[in-house]
Amino acid sequence: MNKEYTVSRYILERLHQAGVGHLFGVPGDYTLDFLDEVLASPIRWVGTCNELNAGYAADGYARMNGIAGAVVTYGVGGLSILNAVAGAYAEQVPMVVVSGAPSTRRKASGALVHHLVDNYQLQFDVFSKITAASAVLSDPETAPAEIDRVVAQCRMRKLPGYLELPADMACAPCRRPSAGWALPSATSDPAALAECVAEAVRRFDPAKNPVLLAGVELMRQRLGAEALKLVETVEIPFASMLSSKSLLPEFHPQFVGIYQGGWSQENVRRQVEESDCLLSLGVWMTDLDTGLFSVHFNEERVVSAGGGKVRIGHHVYDNVQLGDFVRALTGALRPRSYVQSHPAQRPAFRPPFAAKPACPLTAPRLYECVDDFLDDQMVLLAEPGDSFCAAPDFMVEEAENFIVQTYYASIGFCTPAALGVALARPGKRPVVLTGDGALQMTAQEISTLIRQRCPAIVVVVNNDGYLIERELHEDGAYNDIQPWRYSRLPAVFDPDGAASVGVRVTTEEELVAALATAKAQKEKVHVIEAWLPNRDCSNGLRQLGQTFRGQK
Repeated sequence: MNKEYTVSRYILERLHQAGVGHLFGVPGDYTLDFLDEVLASPIRWVGTCNELNAGYAADGYARMNGIAGAVVTYGVGGLSILNAVAGAYAEQVPMVVVSGAPSTRRKASGALVHHLVDNYQLQFDVFSKITAASAVLSDPETAPAEIDRVVAQCRMRKLPGYLELPADMACAPCRRPSAGWALPSATSDPAALAECVAEAVRRFDPAKNPVLLAGVELMRQRLGAEALKLVETVEIPFASMLSSKSLLPEFHPQFVGIYQGGWSQENVRRQVEESDCLLSLGVWMTDLDTGLFSVHFNEERVVSAGGGKVRIGHHVYDNVQLGDFVRALTGALRPRSYVQSHPAQRPAFRPPFAAKPACPLTAPRLYECVDDFLDDQMVLLAEPGDSFCAAPDFMVEEAENFIVQTYYASIGFCTPAALGVALARPGKRPVVLTGDGALQMTAQEISTLIRQRCPAIVVVVNNDGYLIERELHEDGAYNDIQPWRYSRLPAVFDPDGAASVGVRVTTEEELVAALATAKAQKEKVHVIEAWLPNRDCSNGLRQLGQTFRGQK
């Protein structure tokens, strides 16, 4: 065993080899030796204001980078980041959480040390439920193999992983990582793949109105380029869903629109639901992606792939990976001139936004203005709430320029996630659309955006409380929140104003001016508080509210 190599260094080298360039977290006494090693490593430490926000930042980072890492201390830190890790597990976002822990000596004695909840096994048991793999690194002899296993499973399965590092193991000597470490990848059963592709061809080639529905798993598996090659090779119209928005370019001539079941534009709904061969690739049939389950598919006409299997009618083929299926289809399906003879009914382009003089701001006009403002060098993060209800109408051209947490839908996610996005893609600028209620949950991370010189633009939709809850149910006082002057937050976090700007807008002209200033001042964080009177909201949120109330 090489006494100059440690368990901490082993973790960091494997994380770096897997693609982690930054670690998000909050220090604690059980992590300090490990953090000393972080500072001496090629991986950059990014301290956040709390552990939950570290998890959200890691989530945003992983969506852009392919994997992320976070560091927390035991108990108070580990259980604080738990909600963010649960969201990453639900949405298939790979991140490795390294949690410091009491020493193996204390654990063996059963001592009641600080940050302990009930027993030394509890935190590990909790994380094992929401990770692809987890390990307690209590033996330097076995630690390298356990680290390799957890990191590899995290990358391969696109899910979080958990490493618990007792304080006395951080500097414990261990063997060096083996050279040429190859991360495993999931493989398909060749016979099952060949058979399901052959059946898909028999369904697709005679079809007169085929459509491809691109789902979020294509995005999580980083298969956007392969999916685009498929639609262009075969010349098939395609639709996306809210969770997979921007996976494929929305100005593409074969783009139909965003499909959300009964919430879809009528031409989009008909083209998808009346297709005589619907290629459903990586689609998750979640409530918000399906307009609260208002889809009407003829399952006999659907070829569905995802989750390691393919379903065609009543036939199910196991052990078929989505990427293998997409690539095989590209070479097997008969190309057609369908698009030339039956062009997709694409959504109409909006004219450039023109502010009406002295016109008070409304929610629909706010979203139209922001949509017009966005460019290819910006990544839009739409917060759960009114913002992600308005998002289907936005036109996003470039792949990976849109982030939304549609399935887990944890409000407060987007502002800290923007930190991870900015660090993973330094050439792109995050634009956050968040509500006042959501921002109050994670507003501290505007401070870290400023500190890290991540020039995000945060548009706060100030519509007086938890508006989505008001639309879903008869209103109550529980939806009220303390009113803040959100535009003054930069002055709190950045007293000299060197790296940030805050402004409150109430009219269309003021919003246009504020966004123009933000675009010109590319090095600063901008917080734009958009004040909406009368609790105004998007048409999408009203539709959600009407559907939800009708189903109660």
